[in-house]
Amino acid sequence: MAERSEAVEEQAVRDASAVYSVEADIATAEDVPPGYKRTEVGVIPEDWRPFRIGEVSTKVGSGITPTGGSRVYKSSGRPFVRSQNIAWGYLDLNDIAYIDEATHANFAGTEVEGGDVLLNITGASIGRAALADHRIVGGNVNQHVCIIRPKKDALEPGFLAAFIISSDGQKQVDSFQAGGNRQGLNFHHVRSIRLAIPGVEEQRAIATALSDADALIESLGRLIAKKRAIKQAAMQQLLTGQTRLPGFTGEWEMKRLGDHVSFLKTGTNSRAELASNGRVAYLHYGDIHVRASVTLNPNAVTMPHIASSKVRHLDKLAPGDLVFVDASEDLEGVGKSVEITDVPTEGMVAGLHSIAARFDKDVLADGFKAYLQFCPQFIGTLRRLAAGTKVLATNRQHVASVEMELPCVAEQQAIAAVLSGMGAEIETLERRRDKARQTKQGMMQQLLTGRTRLV
Repeated sequence: MAERSEAVEEQAVRDASAVYSVEADIATAEDVPPGYKRTEVGVIPEDWRPFRIGEVSTKVGSGITPTGGSRVYKSSGRPFVRSQNIAWGYLDLNDIAYIDEATHANFAGTEVEGGDVLLNITGASIGRAALADHRIVGGNVNQHVCIIRPKKDALEPGFLAAFIISSDGQKQVDSFQAGGNRQGLNFHHVRSIRLAIPGVEEQRAIATALSDADALIESLGRLIAKKRAIKQAAMQQLLTGQTRLPGFTGEWEMKRLGDHVSFLKTGTNSRAELASNGRVAYLHYGDIHVRASVTLNPNAVTMPHIASSKVRHLDKLAPGDLVFVDASEDLEGVGKSVEITDVPTEGMVAGLHSIAARFDKDVLADGFKAYLQFCPQFIGTLRRLAAGTKVLATNRQHVASVEMELPCVAEQQAIAAVLSGMGAEIETLERRRDKARQTKQGMMQQLLTGRTRLV
């Protein structure tokens, strides 16, 4: 599946680069390029026409939220679509609610039909839109979701859904929000959204091309989720000794980490003192919190820096050092850490709200330390000891107090190699998915404005 997805992706990139584009001409020429005209929605092909959504739709209206709160929702029945079910160009039905026939009968005017475009009009997710499909046809929407029903002979639903989430569509959505507060869209706003429309045949071709791009992105997303689940299961088995790798049978030994660690002096510098360039790389606790990878090579990523004069009293990090955050707003963030795999020539230090630990390498192998945060005995101890009301705190004594069973260094290295390989495969798939998303964004900008023609 991965090989087929990659081939489809590469073909999409070749196709996108091969078609005729007038983008440069439109951006730089004073005169409108041949075959194009200037309109209220910008420069568009001569055979395209500008419309407002209200002019090419038979319905613009939202739903109703049942009284009685969550008690009204059932485990089966008519799908009841809420704003969290509308994502950027697709439906997310993981937590879809249902209502019974009696409730549905009271909401007849909000029933979803095939070809409806659903748009979030209130809350933090304003502007997200998706095309209704067979899974929710016959269901209903709540008051946060607007149903747009395009005229069948004028506007292809897939074309409209794609336009709304495009940069041009979102600019108009944003323009309706007073003061940038994203307070909400009303039906007049929705009806007044302007777009340029080609013939229905070309609309369908555009919608199909973008749908194919979505299918690639979704398939990569499913594959990534599957690989993550496999890695999670592998960690649960390998990091607890429930499953042993071939060649390893010896008993694991109980170790107290405080007997095998030295702690490094870390800084207290704020973000305001850091710069994009400088002499010394600076690892801020916030960068650990948001980092997906459990390892860090500062030579391969963009790092903040600080003047060497400000951190000359701090200990420099070395490959194999483990840096923890010492504060978290939620339990999931307790014990979050990265293992350093390399250091810059000028060195790197750990900064504000971090704990830098250097473990004996004959007790904890390089590469394995990155996965301590997933070992039940280790993370369980830290979470039990974490204190504070608004912020959960971890300190050096907490780390040192951990007692846990550890395999020999050779087995640790083997476990780390397996998990690292799984992580590298996931990262490769994520890069392909990101590339596919970028390709789709480029396609949208070209196809939905007529800068690139398919028919």
